[in-house]
Amino acid sequence: MRGVAVLGANGRMGQALVRLLADHPRLRLAGALTEAGHASIGRDAGELAGIGANGVLLTDSLAAALAAADVAIDFSAAAATPAHLAACAGRGLPIVVGTTGLGADGERALADTAARVPVVYSRNMSLGITVLTELVRQAARLLGPGFDVEIVEAHHRHKVDAPSGTALQLGEAVAAARERPFAELRIPGEGGRNGARPAGGIGFASIRAGAIVGDHGVLFVGGEETLELRHHAADRALFARGALQGADWAIGRPAGLYSMRDVLGIASPG
Repeated sequence: MRGVAVLGANGRMGQALVRLLADHPRLRLAGALTEAGHASIGRDAGELAGIGANGVLLTDSLAAALAAADVAIDFSAAAATPAHLAACAGRGLPIVVGTTGLGADGERALADTAARVPVVYSRNMSLGITVLTELVRQAARLLGPGFDVEIVEAHHRHKVDAPSGTALQLGEAVAAARERPFAELRIPGEGGRNGARPAGGIGFASIRAGAIVGDHGVLFVGGEETLELRHHAADRALFARGALQGADWAIGRPAGLYSMRDVLGIASPG
């Protein structure tokens, strides 16, 4: 059994990982990190996740959380991720990063760490979203720029960023298929645009309400027909399950920056 350090183990995604690791055939929980001063420090990670004691206590020491690990999974906060990446690079540990909103500093940290160890990074660890992204890429290529593209996403009321990282990933797939920079095609002003729609643009609409786990839809709208591709997330466990698949896959890989496309063995476009 290979050991997994869960970074952000007190959060919803972290607790989902702890629950799934309890029954995983090849991976086990080896460390559980929470932020400094958090009330969960010293608690048993299994008890916090609702599955009973597993003997792994939550700590705010990154070194202690990584000490017995063969791979790390980061679902913490964007501000903390660069330090987590650096620590894994220093220890030679593969890391799976599912934290979103990393910004320029986080992107640089990903690249720096990937030069030394395997890094699996995706804004959405869902296997279904990975497949949806590929379908969107193919549809954009086959339908061409004559179809308007609108990406509609919905999440729970507590989600701060909009559009979601997954929605941006889908938009980037459209832009890549059209061989245009995403920044040129993205229509600003999510959900509140004024004026005529620019030709070939990629629009976004965001919904924040209730306890929606995550819904994403991509509309390709032509003059006589509309194609809609959708994904519905019913349980956050699906993101944790994808992250564990990525962690299992990353162990023993050469250094590099990978995505869930690599984990699923999807060939690069072109």
